[in-house]
Amino acid sequence: MDLLRRRGQTREDAEDLVQEAFLRLHTFLADGQSVRKPDGFLVRTVLNLAVDARRRDKRDRRDCFVAEAIEELPLVDIAPSPEEILDAERRLLQMRNALDRRVSARTRDVFFLHRLEGFTHEEIAERLNISQRSVEKHIARAITAVWMERQKE
Repeated sequence: MDLLRRRGQTREDAEDLVQEAFLRLHTFLADGQSVRKPDGFLVRTVLNLAVDARRRDKRDRRDCFVAEAIEELPLVDIAPSPEEILDAERRLLQMRNALDRRVSARTRDVFFLHRLEGFTHEEIAERLNISQRSVEKHIARAITAVWMERQKE
């Protein structure tokens, strides 16, 4: 294993390579082949496996890089399309209308503070001067109302 470590292998990779070499020796012997110097067989096998692993790593990394300068690379726009934005706004308006019909304005506000604004239950409780348990109940009511509305669709 020290031989592999001196050649740049990590401890874990060296252990894997040694184990693979022993497995190959076992398979070789199980197939009826003979080995005069098992130590030499293991050393040569482990070195060959290390070379193969290094080549494989180089080949795998080669696909990760491009030769072009970063300024010349085309950028991919991951922003939602106008249609996706309109669809999301339409769904949000439907959700707001459903909540307006089924729950109180406070329940709707608590739900939107949590789901859209990202406030925690504790932050909402402090902001609206209510208990965290009340926040949980408001959110549960709103989720139920939205779920019931979705079942109609």
